[in-house]
Amino acid sequence: MRSARNALEVDQLSRVFDVSAPWLNRVIDRKPKRYLRAVQDVTFVVEKGKCLALVGESGCGKSTVARLVTGLYSPSEGAIVFGPSSDGRPMEAQMIFQDPHASLNPRWRVGDIIAEPIREFRLRDGNDAINERVAELLRTVGLSADDAKRFPHEFSGGQRQRISIARALASEPEFLVCDEPTSALDVSVQAQILNLMRKLQDELGLTYLFISHNLAVVRHMADRIAVMYLGRIVEEAETEALFANPQHPYTQLLLQTIPDVVSPNRDRQMMGGEPPSPLDPPKGCAFHPRCPLATEICKTVAPDVRLRQGGGTIACHLAPMD
Repeated sequence: MRSARNALEVDQLSRVFDVSAPWLNRVIDRKPKRYLRAVQDVTFVVEKGKCLALVGESGCGKSTVARLVTGLYSPSEGAIVFGPSSDGRPMEAQMIFQDPHASLNPRWRVGDIIAEPIREFRLRDGNDAINERVAELLRTVGLSADDAKRFPHEFSGGQRQRISIARALASEPEFLVCDEPTSALDVSVQAQILNLMRKLQDELGLTYLFISHNLAVVRHMADRIAVMYLGRIVEEAETEALFANPQHPYTQLLLQTIPDVVSPNRDRQMMGGEPPSPLDPPKGCAFHPRCPLATEICKTVAPDVRLRQGGGTIACHLAPMD
């Protein structure tokens, strides 16, 4: 799997959290420890200059993967390897968080927020050079250099996300992990931020790991899509191939949720049910309680990941063989 053209290689990545009650409570109630396996045996590759999207419902583990990749969590098992950057060193990753209001220090001016990584990494010498770089970054994301004097609460949600992008770019990374960067924004503002991110990718040669639950957003951004369910990747393929021929029942479920005003299908039968608890996952295929095609083998044997018909991978007993 190791290749110089890959920005990121993730191999059999798993993360387990200890969610047990305090020791005394467990002794009194005579209960064992409890563990939550948030991510299990996740494997994927992100090529340099490309965008891989991780999609799935809330609680599927995609944000945990984002935090593992950026080092906010340490993996329980598996490997995370960054490829070489343009100067030969391991590639550096920065993160754009979901809520720009919560991720920006409300007591700091915008200029200080963006300047902090520049100072910490000693990327510019002297205050004049740092201030000039801050002004350049603000203009790059569509804001004014004078905005450096203002506080985050003085901006709209879309403007705050632009500030977050400028802060992420301040350390001059080549890899950005974007954890649902538009989900807290209005639809019209979402389009502006997505267009900005595509523009920056083309101009700066950035590589993205894009986390989202919205396949309509992902189609605009991603070169490849990996669909997650209950901590595992169940299907991965090129974006257009996945949209043209979704083969896993869960992927088909997600695609059914995308509104289509041109040709609405009001007679379609939506799959029901809620995702099972990761504290007590079902045996066999985790999706079988909600899958209308499930057979006995689905209820007892977890499917292996294999080649998907038309390219990519899939974990489903009933998927056509390549």
